[in-house]
Amino acid sequence: MIHVLSLGAGVQSSAMALMAAKGQLNPMPDCAIFADTGAEPEHVYEQLEFIEKNVPFPVYQVMQGDGLEKAITIVIEGKRFAGAPFFTESASGGGMLKRQCTYDYKIKPVEQKIRQLNGLSKGQRAPKSMVVSLWMGISMDESVRMKPSRTNWIIHRWPLIEAGMYRYDCSKWMVDNNYPEPKKSACYFCPYHDNATWRDMKENDPISFEKAVKIDELIRGGVHGTSQKLYLHRSLKPLEECDLDVNKDQFDMFDNE
Repeated sequence: MIHVLSLGAGVQSSAMALMAAKGQLNPMPDCAIFADTGAEPEHVYEQLEFIEKNVPFPVYQVMQGDGLEKAITIVIEGKRFAGAPFFTESASGGGMLKRQCTYDYKIKPVEQKIRQLNGLSKGQRAPKSMVVSLWMGISMDESVRMKPSRTNWIIHRWPLIEAGMYRYDCSKWMVDNNYPEPKKSACYFCPYHDNATWRDMKENDPISFEKAVKIDELIRGGVHGTSQKLYLHRSLKPLEECDLDVNKDQFDMFDNE
């Protein structure tokens, strides 16, 4: 069995990778794979570089096409939409677009890399003897998000669940072992950002916030497949005008990393 760690460079997966490096999670992974959406905040790449220097197994970076950010900017030209769950404004009251980006830009490129590492060409069937244990960085407080793999030769494993660890335990383990505590891992324009994340980005990462404002403006006229007005914030207001009251929070889309 091949053991692959799915790395998002957020709190949970960082702790999982570094615990494995110390032999506290067994067996030692054969590798870790980081799926780069092309829209990660700078702190994610900094954390990724730190992990690469502190684990004994290789860390591979993969990207689907030119990344999610590029895919969103070209949908205005009528190309296929990447499927980010933007908030919609319509006569029927609005809602959210279908979310496809996690599969397209996180899950799919990781599986493609696993196939490549096993010498499988595009379209080639995996042999029955091929079994991959894919470690997922989900903690006890997110156990509802545990799902089996869609791929028959991949078995999902949740080492943090096995260890009974919550997100807080992961953060504490990082601090106790003198590692820098990472921030949440998610695209800078993720519609599931809570207000605390938006506010922190606005105050401490203004470059990412300004980029998110530009994406928010870009999608206002709709994307391929819909003419509805679209927004990054659930208030259906331009991001730069939103009330980022932390008592009116949302949830992060990729907050399992």
